[in-house]
Amino acid sequence: ITEGFIMLSSYLEWVTKFMESWKALDGIKTAELLSKDVDYYETPNGEPCASWDEVLELWKVVPCNQRDITYSFDIICYTQEVCIVNWKMKRVFINGTEESKQVIDGIFQISLDNEGKCKFFKQWRHTEVV
Repeated sequence: ITEGFIMLSSYLEWVTKFMESWKALDGIKTAELLSKDVDYYETPNGEPCASWDEVLELWKVVPCNQRDITYSFDIICYTQEVCIVNWKMKRVFINGTEESKQVIDGIFQISLDNEGKCKFFKQWRHTEVV
C-alpha cells in the first residue's frame, strides 16, 4: 500500500507541475519536466517528436498563442509503469490577431523515470470554441 501511495503521489506531483508550468506560460519549465530521451506524442496518431529540442520548440510558442489558462485534472488509473490522466482546460487561444475562448477535454498517458521525469507522453484532446 505504501508503494502505491508513493507512486500516486509521484504522478500527482508531476501532473500538477506540468499543468502549473503550462498555466504560467513557461514552456521551458514544462519541457524540463520531460526526460531528454522522452517519447513525446503531441497527437495520438502522429509520430513522436524526434528529440527533446523539438519538444522544447513546441512549448516555446505557448506564451505567444495562449493566455488566461485554468485547469483541472483527475488521475483515472495508474500502475508503476503508466498513468492515465483526464484533464480539462479553459484558455484564450491567440491565432495572429484573432482570439478565441476554448474548452479542452484531454487525456494524457504518461510514464515517469526513476528521477520523476516523464519518459513517455501521449495526449488525446478535444477542443471546442465557446
